[in-house]
Amino acid sequence: MEIRVNAKGLQCPGPLLQLSNAVKSAQAGDRVLIEVSDFGFKKDIDKWCKKTGNTLISLDEKDSILSAVVEVVRKA
Repeated sequence: MEIRVNAKGLQCPGPLLQLSNAVKSAQAGDRVLIEVSDFGFKKDIDKWCKKTGNTLISLDEKDSILSAVVEVVRKA
């Protein structure tokens, strides 16, 4: 299952909080797609995944929006 999160317009720590909430409602194997306009998220997402044990599948930038896909391994 893919869960979509729109965190555009939020500043740190808003996007990570939105991601954490989405992961809490997900099951192992689900993927969360989050779109963010705060470029600080680019360095934070990798650290967050390592800390929580989840997997960063992709991180892309297009038209000033970051899109990350995280595979849920365990609930944050």
